[in-house]
Amino acid sequence: MSSAIQSSTSLFEAGAQERLESYLVKYAQKSEIVPLTPDASTRVYFRVMWKRGTAVAAVYPEAFDETVQPYLDVTRLFAECELPVPEIYDVDGSLGVIIQEDLGDNQLCRVLESAPDDEREAFLEQAIAIIARIQAATAKAFERDSICSRLAFDEAKLTWELNFFFEHYFGSLRHEKLSRGQTAELKAELNDIAAELSARPRVLCHRDFHSFNLIVDKQNRLRVIDHQDARMGPASYDLVSLLLDRVIELPSLAEIRDRRLFLLTERGRLSLEPCDPDEFAREFRLMTVQRCLKACGTFSYQRGVRGRVQPYEQFIEPMLAITLQAAEWLNRFPVLQQMIRERI
Repeated sequence: MSSAIQSSTSLFEAGAQERLESYLVKYAQKSEIVPLTPDASTRVYFRVMWKRGTAVAAVYPEAFDETVQPYLDVTRLFAECELPVPEIYDVDGSLGVIIQEDLGDNQLCRVLESAPDDEREAFLEQAIAIIARIQAATAKAFERDSICSRLAFDEAKLTWELNFFFEHYFGSLRHEKLSRGQTAELKAELNDIAAELSARPRVLCHRDFHSFNLIVDKQNRLRVIDHQDARMGPASYDLVSLLLDRVIELPSLAEIRDRRLFLLTERGRLSLEPCDPDEFAREFRLMTVQRCLKACGTFSYQRGVRGRVQPYEQFIEPMLAITLQAAEWLNRFPVLQQMIRERI
């Protein structure tokens, strides 16, 4: 740890807004500070005046080394690969502050609620094309020795996420204690899911590529945020997140099939390694089971532990219904299927 970071730890007795005020004074920036609503994050966000416009300040819970900070590292990688991430204006690691481009508040999830069919289709295709471009950045991530090249959805990570679902859906949310036999049977199936997915070929994944993390900017282009957890994983991962994370109604199987094929087409256009459509469909369904259970665990934790009903609670049953549909299509995981049917 650098001496600058070590010497700044006492500042963290102050709250996020107080530290941001210290930063603004330090750099002679006079600005109104407007709190922004955070998601399930340890970071706190504010909107501030910056030169002739506005900027977004991300204030972290602890000091960081700017050369290895994950958000900065992945942003540099994505920007080098011409992926549409916010521009970084300034950084003060000793205060835990990053000042970045203000993309506005027009999340894709909101746009899709009222967009006509042709506009909705165009935005979804634009988003899927970005997924392919992120995957095309895989080689560059390794070449730069980016942090995301050293992280992966390996068996340990996938298993941890599934155990998080088990703990917080059954425990924190439902206050339900399964028998030893039920626990062993379900854990065996969850372990199989993690083992199989960890063995799949890996590409660079955003990791949280859902419509809450895509912003429609003033030029009507999609911009990507919340990419600090990027890592290597199955090619279907981000597509599952885009189509199935945080939805209320299940998309039709035909729509999902069309989106899968569109991603494969975009991968081909970028000269990425071909994927067999049928094999990719199987991976997509298996990834759906894991990703939706992971999301359900996160939402259960937010509701059951942190007491945050909105927006999380509304997504729990839809995530389980999507999981059940994918497991039925695969004709696998009978214990998981039964437990879901009994609870939704």
